[in-house]
Amino acid sequence: GPHLHRYAACQSHAFVKGIGTFLAGSGAAFAVQKLARQKLPYSPQWSLLLAAGSLGSYVVTKAETQKCSNFWIYLETGKSPQELAVTDGVSHPAGTVISSDCFP
Repeated sequence: GPHLHRYAACQSHAFVKGIGTFLAGSGAAFAVQKLARQKLPYSPQWSLLLAAGSLGSYVVTKAETQKCSNFWIYLETGKSPQELAVTDGVSHPAGTVISSDCFP
């Protein structure tokens, strides 16, 4: 549809935000680790820091891409996913209407 580029732009923005969160999260965790190392006899593992950063990144990216899907549905139908769910008479969670498989 004519709105695909707007959806794609929204998605790429979501991923950039996710990567930013990952870097910020890892950076913050690294700073905490450096401080903690002076206080604690042992230091947390890097895998722990990466896990923390990845989790934050995943949560942000998921939330942002969900907004993109809702935005797409709104552009295509002129209704929010919530409105559509009510109209369909089915209370399905927003996001199930359009799966990411539909897009390249």
